[in-house]
Amino acid sequence: MLRRCIPKAFTFLPSRRCLSSTTFIKSADPYPLPLQSFRPSKQNDSSVLDNQDIPSHLMPKPLPRNNETVDTLRARLVYQSRKRGTLETDLLLSTFAKENLESMTESELKEFDKLMDEPDWDIYYWCTEKRDPPPRWANSPLLEKLRIHTRNEGKVVRKMPDL
Repeated sequence: MLRRCIPKAFTFLPSRRCLSSTTFIKSADPYPLPLQSFRPSKQNDSSVLDNQDIPSHLMPKPLPRNNETVDTLRARLVYQSRKRGTLETDLLLSTFAKENLESMTESELKEFDKLMDEPDWDIYYWCTEKRDPPPRWANSPLLEKLRIHTRNEGKVVRKMPDL
């Protein structure tokens, strides 16, 4: 339950009279997240559950992209790597895409596409090696390339590439 302090001066009664005192209103979260019950209570809890522990019917299904050409796939991945939703993951994936997508084979592009289906923060924590990836990504050469890119051992100043 959240407690919000709302001045009654802004709460109009049917007779349209305003009161000058303050009241507390209890309300539940109006927009609960569907996966809240599967997340830890503490922010830095190391027992965060991976997506494999979340029931599959709660996870969004990737869109099937039948008959997509390699050029279309590459162009879509460039855009999707830039427009993720979190700035940290956007920066890592977009700079990685700019440097590597042109030289990737079709199978590597499809693997990168599958990685893009994962939640942003999971990708970020796997790349920064703050958390171990689930078994499906543990031995991925693509994720290892992304981790090397994330380490930025050359100390390159990175910025969002142009679209």
